[in-house]
Amino acid sequence: MKKRLIVLGSTGSIGKNALDVAASLPDLFRVVGISAHRNEEELLRNAEAHGTRALALSGAAPRDPRIAYAGEEGLRRMIAETGADILVNGISGAAGFLPSVAALESGKALALANKETLVMAGDLIKSLAASRGVPILPVDSEHSAIFQMFHKFGAAAVSRVILTASGGPFRDLKQEKMSAVTPAEALRHPTWNMGRKISIDSASLANKGLEVIEAHHLFDLPPERIGVLVHPQSYVHSFIETQDGSLYAQIGKPDMRVPILNALTHPHIHSYPPGKFSLAGMSLSFLDPDPARFPMLPLAYEALRRGGSFPLVYNAVNEEAVTAFLDGRLSFPGIADLVSRVMDLRDWPPCRSVPEVLARDGEARRAARRLLSSREGGAKQ
Repeated sequence: MKKRLIVLGSTGSIGKNALDVAASLPDLFRVVGISAHRNEEELLRNAEAHGTRALALSGAAPRDPRIAYAGEEGLRRMIAETGADILVNGISGAAGFLPSVAALESGKALALANKETLVMAGDLIKSLAASRGVPILPVDSEHSAIFQMFHKFGAAAVSRVILTASGGPFRDLKQEKMSAVTPAEALRHPTWNMGRKISIDSASLANKGLEVIEAHHLFDLPPERIGVLVHPQSYVHSFIETQDGSLYAQIGKPDMRVPILNALTHPHIHSYPPGKFSLAGMSLSFLDPDPARFPMLPLAYEALRRGGSFPLVYNAVNEEAVTAFLDGRLSFPGIADLVSRVMDLRDWPPCRSVPEVLARDGEARRAARRLLSSREGGAKQ
């Protein structure tokens, strides 16, 4: 029997790859719902290609009557009203949080590429999934790798996990040159073709910081048991270290279709035509990330150790800072500086409900905007 899929963010990188997986395995999957933010034309092309009727445009009023769901509320109604077995959340940023909640509340398995969902409210999200009896299946290549190895070895055998990072476009840039980098330079990722926000996060290693926080929630690990290594070739997707000190890695092509497929077919591993891979003639290298050049990574560990809603604040302020950097209002090092300043403004206690999460997210963003508009947090600092 075919699995029914909803794909959110169908015009973005994750969404396109998820639709490609579904198209390549038509005996396994049927796409019953898709969304886009503003790209109505591509949404309609995707719908025609996959025979999908439930369509949502979350960021604009649709012109075509075939798109029955409009706005963020319409997107959540589409999720609730469309019968599906699993939902792929490929929405970028905090905008993906409420759609994840809607998916779990309606009893759908969640194939999660939106790491902000767990960063903002990991305990709440896990509790909601448990109450509905549905799994959260990681789609990020690093977490997908660890997830599979956890299932093969068992959690008790794992002493720590190590996430790999490409290092982004500035992995070899000297610290004194960081303040002069431009948005165009930061958007030139050496390995992956991604959206603007996640490309900047990769350049600052904020993306890896978010993944550290996500790994904490997915695998119930304290921060000291989650490591990061820069691996420029991007073939090793992550390691686990077992209790005897041995390291085990998942190695494969940097192809997001593979972790998407693994999430969609869990607990089974399905054959996939482009999945063959050879290490012959290949060199692999690893190095520790430099905390001085990439302070967003140690700030993520700090947020995790401080607990409460510090991870939420880390994410919210980073989103504001990235927007300011792309707009030319903030230097690249200013991203981490702004995040640090807002984290240090006051204690940020835990959130007990979804409305509290949204309110705290708004608080953090307003604090970031105030600092950005003041002389202390002003442009190009």
